[in-house]
Amino acid sequence: MIPHSKPTLDQRDYNAVLRVLQSGQISQGEYVKRFEANLYEFIGVKGGVATNSGTSALHLALLALEVGKGDEIILPSYVCTALLNAINYVEATPILVGIEPDSFNLDAKRVKESLTEKTKAIIVPHLFGLPADMEELLSFGIPLIEDCAQALGATYKGKQAGSFGTLSIFSFYATKVIASGEGGMVLSDSPHLLERVRDLRDYDNRDDYKIRFNYKMTDLQAALGISQMERLPSFLERRRYIAKRYSTELANTPALLPTGYPGKEHIFYRYVIRVEGDLERLLEQIKEEGICCDRPVYRPLHHYLGLSDFPETDRMWGSALSIPIYPSLTSDEVTEVIRGVKGVLEGGG
Repeated sequence: MIPHSKPTLDQRDYNAVLRVLQSGQISQGEYVKRFEANLYEFIGVKGGVATNSGTSALHLALLALEVGKGDEIILPSYVCTALLNAINYVEATPILVGIEPDSFNLDAKRVKESLTEKTKAIIVPHLFGLPADMEELLSFGIPLIEDCAQALGATYKGKQAGSFGTLSIFSFYATKVIASGEGGMVLSDSPHLLERVRDLRDYDNRDDYKIRFNYKMTDLQAALGISQMERLPSFLERRRYIAKRYSTELANTPALLPTGYPGKEHIFYRYVIRVEGDLERLLEQIKEEGICCDRPVYRPLHHYLGLSDFPETDRMWGSALSIPIYPSLTSDEVTEVIRGVKGVLEGGG
């Protein structure tokens, strides 16, 4: 069975973690600082603070902006629940908006319609590795938090995703673009905001008391992250190669394939096609071919909150199917994915 997602690990990763184990310094230390520097220098911003998860990173980003009760945070409905959780942690009000009809990203026009005097920030995911329309979103003059959990290495008009917002957050979960098992990071050009994030990340040995958190990354995770960062260019090259093969081989099937957008460089964290008909049945048919595909978003947020009037989100959710794409996917496995998915699609599945 070819899995839908899988980390890409090799001997260099094992050796990196082993060196930390042998050093005896396995909690937050110098490796964490090195990993922070590696990432913020790659993205092209002034600093970063590592955390134990992407959700923690978003929670601290919201706190750094002093978001709280009575504030409104705009986010797309078509996204995982981690964003909704972080907003609820700070007792703010989530304002869900729809997505663009093709890109899966925030619809800037709907964002504009949702702005009020209570809007404190906009969370902007670059979903599946495709940058959102940053130029129009920045024009609103509202602090942006870029969610780059799926977009490390993607670019918008030649600049790295994560370099546009007031803050940006990253995730290094086991099957993200690079992996540290669990882990996240907040990046920013603002020393003040970064200092607030750093202050809130650690709770112990302080002269004053306020609610702080145990959101530290370990040197074990950071060593793995550093090792993975070294291979990021090859990871991205492999993803794009596989995506190109899929786009070529599946071009004449009934599925709608990902399209290109001027000025936006897609990294294909997910290769998402759109199909008509019974999606659950289609997933089962492809699984019978030995290939695990999945819905790229388990369930839209407005379904959880009992809201309606998100037609584009519902349309995309009902038709979006994610097929395996990751650097450790072998060429034989890519061929097998193409064979299985193409056969089911052309067979009327």
